[in-house]
Amino acid sequence: MADTLITELTEHLCCLPGVGPKSAQRMALHLLERDRGGGERLAATLASAMRDIGNCSRCRTFTEADVCARCLDPERDARVLCVAETPADVMAFERSTDFGGHYFVLLGNLSPLDGIGPKQIGLDLLQQRLQNEALDELILATSATVEGDTTAQYIAEMARVAGVRISRLAQGVPLGGELEYLDGGTLQHAFQSRQSLG
Repeated sequence: MADTLITELTEHLCCLPGVGPKSAQRMALHLLERDRGGGERLAATLASAMRDIGNCSRCRTFTEADVCARCLDPERDARVLCVAETPADVMAFERSTDFGGHYFVLLGNLSPLDGIGPKQIGLDLLQQRLQNEALDELILATSATVEGDTTAQYIAEMARVAGVRISRLAQGVPLGGELEYLDGGTLQHAFQSRQSLG
């Protein structure tokens, strides 16, 4: 019985990104050998999170409430909306920038081959916001992939029809990056997206 549970625990820990069988086994054995209390707290918190965390009805990020604290914050600029792919992107922006507007989280990208169309990533909800809110700017923060670019173009067209100004995050050479170490695609995109200085 114990061997079966250890195997199951190890297999289930492998569902985490970047955790392979050896790392999962090491985690399982650590919890069993040295931190059973921590394992029980982890299990209880994980069960609560899976049960109680859902998506904000306005921006679609993760929250325990119907509407998240950012959407309810009167200090944030309701005229600027940043469209991000994931809640992790929102967390990164909040940690690293001084962006003070609102967000809309797609939870993916358009991918017709995978059956992911506009409704699956909430573009019907975004359309309502574009039509019903007094937005000055829509910032597209999708990734520089084929799916991200396709999604950005689709959303940009929606914003144009609604008369909302559109911008997209600059992409290319990272701060402190040395050109010789960049991959060709990044360097090409940076070169093509160059801006005039004078």
